[in-house]
Amino acid sequence: MSVPFRIGSSESSGDLSNHSWCIGDYTEEPAEYEPQLTPERIKSDGYDSSDTFSDLLEDMVVHHNHRSHGSVHNHKKIMLPAVYKPRNLSIASQTDSDKYDINDDTDASMNSLTSVNSISSLLREKLMLNIQKMTKDKKSRADYKLRVFIIFLFVVIVCLLKFAHIYYDRHVLQRAYFKHTRFNKEDRFLRLYSIDGHEIAFGQLGMELAEKEKTFDCLTEHNKLDGMQCFEWMKKARLYLSHEEKPEGLNCYTIEWLSLSNEHSPIDCYEDGEQYGHWYGGGRTLGMAWPIQLGRIKMSPFVTGQIGELRWGNVLGRYFINSKGVAITVHPNTPLHVSINDGYNNRLCIKASHDDFAYRRTGSLPSLNYTICSARNMKTLHSALSEKMLWDGLKESDAETINSLLTEPVWQLAPTKKELLNESTMVNYTEDIIALGFIKQGHVLLNEFWQAEMGDFSLDQTRFPTMKETINIIHRRGFRIVVTIQPFISTESRNFVKAVKEGILIMEVGNERNVPALTRYKSVQSAGMLDITNKKCGPWLQQQLKDLVQKYQFDSFYLDIGSAYDLPRHYLFNENLTNPDHYKSLFTQYVSDSVNVFGVSSAISRPPAPIFVSLNSLASTWDSLQVIIPTILTYGILGYPFSLPGPVGGDFLVENVSMHGFISPDNLPVEVLGTQSLKECRHREQNINDSRELVMRWMQLATFLPVIRYARLPSDCDPQVLQLTKNLTSLRQQIINPLLKRYVQEALETAIPLIRPLWMLDPSDTTCYNVKDEFSVGEEVIVAPILRSGITEREVYLPAGVWKDGIEGSLRKGSRWIHNYKIPLEKIAYFLKMPNNTRF
Repeated sequence: MSVPFRIGSSESSGDLSNHSWCIGDYTEEPAEYEPQLTPERIKSDGYDSSDTFSDLLEDMVVHHNHRSHGSVHNHKKIMLPAVYKPRNLSIASQTDSDKYDINDDTDASMNSLTSVNSISSLLREKLMLNIQKMTKDKKSRADYKLRVFIIFLFVVIVCLLKFAHIYYDRHVLQRAYFKHTRFNKEDRFLRLYSIDGHEIAFGQLGMELAEKEKTFDCLTEHNKLDGMQCFEWMKKARLYLSHEEKPEGLNCYTIEWLSLSNEHSPIDCYEDGEQYGHWYGGGRTLGMAWPIQLGRIKMSPFVTGQIGELRWGNVLGRYFINSKGVAITVHPNTPLHVSINDGYNNRLCIKASHDDFAYRRTGSLPSLNYTICSARNMKTLHSALSEKMLWDGLKESDAETINSLLTEPVWQLAPTKKELLNESTMVNYTEDIIALGFIKQGHVLLNEFWQAEMGDFSLDQTRFPTMKETINIIHRRGFRIVVTIQPFISTESRNFVKAVKEGILIMEVGNERNVPALTRYKSVQSAGMLDITNKKCGPWLQQQLKDLVQKYQFDSFYLDIGSAYDLPRHYLFNENLTNPDHYKSLFTQYVSDSVNVFGVSSAISRPPAPIFVSLNSLASTWDSLQVIIPTILTYGILGYPFSLPGPVGGDFLVENVSMHGFISPDNLPVEVLGTQSLKECRHREQNINDSRELVMRWMQLATFLPVIRYARLPSDCDPQVLQLTKNLTSLRQQIINPLLKRYVQEALETAIPLIRPLWMLDPSDTTCYNVKDEFSVGEEVIVAPILRSGITEREVYLPAGVWKDGIEGSLRKGSRWIHNYKIPLEKIAYFLKMPNNTRF
């Protein structure tokens, strides 16, 4: 029987037990004989002659030397591989004496040595096999690592190719068409860089276009100027880009989108936040966030409105400036819509679009046209872009008006009922002011109730029968008389019929009978509106006002123009206006050309000096107090250096809030207290402390603003309020008034505002960009008022320099916060700029 012969047993090392090592067949011998065969790996398809063995395994040869008495056992020939070269046997054949159990010492010794050699050889064989297996395992592991490395290398190459594609798409295709810019026409990304190469602005243009929308270069006939880049998106939009380098290191880029279809309204968005700075400007908004990215405004027409009902307030400017030294100025003919964080966080978006009210379509498609400029820092940029030489055309009387407003208060008489405004009220009011003994006379401002009906442009003879004599008395007391006029003519006014006959009222769209369009304004439920675009309207209005001044010797006028949304809904001007707010500029210009104008309630462009721009009417609440500073700072940035704050304590009362906690002796409603003398008033117990605190904190803030305006007398019914008013009046006369008069000259030269944000003092100090409850008067006084109820301490930040504490008189080092700074109720925190080498 022939069987395969194996080296080792099943108990051998696992490395050997899984392999059958065979050389050939042999003739079955007795069990005590175990001939050793040369190992070789068997494969399923036969021998693998390519395998290489160790020298030990290659040299192994098994001999069958069977000793017998003159006879030799026949056996089959053992087949060896061709590469086999026999060496000395490591396992010897058993001797005859072993076979026949002959106890020969020599043979025994020989057998013992042979057995040891056999075991040693077997151990060496197993060791070499293990080494061979380990070598093969290492090779296998090396192969695995190589495969992993190749896969990893492949992934890296794919990523590099992808990155190279993105880099090419975003950077190589993003060309520097102009100095300090990069623009990718495929993604429509615009990047602006500072002089030193830092990215300072990032804009995504054409937000309404699809991603990767195919871009084409414009046809030759569509190019406008040499050096201007032109791109077109077929039947959707055309984009023009141009660059202009201006003095003072300014680089300005004009961006103009032209819509090519009615469905297309161009939208451009610019990032804000820490990386791209903070945006300021625009105008009065709901909540009055400072900077503006802290607020949220839905995409809406950029026209004036009433805060609370609409997003934008009474004073606007198409100007936005960024703390990184970037500014956007939108062309006045653009049908502009603006949003802040509406759908896109940390984004200021501008859009050109027509609608059915603010920007009515006149045949042309909307165009978004604006300029974006950059400079070394925010202060340099703002100074370079500000309107210069505001003094041009200024008369000596105008300069006197400005100084009088800065140094003398405005006394507002604005009752809620006509009957409460009469000659007796005016005489008594001025007497009470003089009786205070420490406040200058100033200006007496009458609301529209001096007329019988809005639009009469004449005194109500029933309530003012001897107005000439009354005005002479008030003039002799040192007061100036200012009356309020509006462009609205009540249908009850004696001038309404005249205006209709003259055709000088705004007409209704689509009405062929030339019927005037009607609207409502304040207490007037039905009124027409003067069409200042009509060539007959301006001269008619001017003549009405000149006659009024000549007859009654009024000193000046206050223009209560209203907002764009006060226009009749279906308005039609004699000459089309691309922006309904342009009406304000035209009306102000016509009136100021004929009579003295004291101030305006609404504006979209700077009125000529000496006209002051008024803040919105504010309720008598702490929330209203907190929006005053950011509102005045925003007005200053927009180019309105002369601002007119509202009355101390607010314009009107809200439910359950009493300003002084007083009622009149005649039990008149609280809202008419502004028209009454407060000498005989008595305390109301409810809310008296809260009201007193609000008035005192409001008065402290108003002391440092350009104009102090009162709707009520500082009541001698409350000695604490009265004493505070005396102290603050003295402070203003000694420190603030001289500063304001000095900075007026700078404002007239450069349009830099009187009341300034802290970053105008140090544009390199990033902390100054977010301080919204402090301001500076010029560059010499920093004011940090208390603006919340029940608070007697606050955090105060001082820019670089040395500052003298107005409360303690101590010196304070700048560029740092003062924590938990104590401010009692009767005090306000202010700091005077001192020379840097000042020491006590």
